[in-house]
Amino acid sequence: MTTGDYIRCISGFLNSIGIPVLHKALPDDTFLPGIRIEHGSLAIAPNKLKHPGDMLHEAGHIASMAPSARKTAFADAGGDMGEEIAAQAWSYAASVACGIPAEIVLHQEGYKGSATWLKEHYEGKECIAGLPLLAWYGLTSAPGMPNHKELPAFPAMGSWLRAHDNPSQAP
Repeated sequence: MTTGDYIRCISGFLNSIGIPVLHKALPDDTFLPGIRIEHGSLAIAPNKLKHPGDMLHEAGHIASMAPSARKTAFADAGGDMGEEIAAQAWSYAASVACGIPAEIVLHQEGYKGSATWLKEHYEGKECIAGLPLLAWYGLTSAPGMPNHKELPAFPAMGSWLRAHDNPSQAP
């Protein structure tokens, strides 16, 4: 697949799960080249996009955010490390759902040198970082955690977007 093919595939997937992808001009100083979070949407400038898999990672931040934060988030996903590792796990699950190789999301220029380890970690399904949060958010199931909604096991997802600000109080 070409970069354009990946962008089309990822854009179609994200639009289908409720994360609108907006193609537009962006400044040069975005956190990741050619991508910016905009109030629950993902804005991309394909001509500036360095790694199309970064679209899934940033979308993972949008999906993991509390719905009230999703509406106001602009440019920066915030510094919550829990949401960071949830976004990493979510982006891997999304790559599986899209049929995109994990290396497109977990590329060597990202993840502070841990891309290969993360890929092996998710594919080996051993102690998956971020999975307990995704399960708590009500998106998937994790071994040893209650599965009240009979959700599919990671990397399959029963839902792609966190629905409650406080999942502990969800019905």
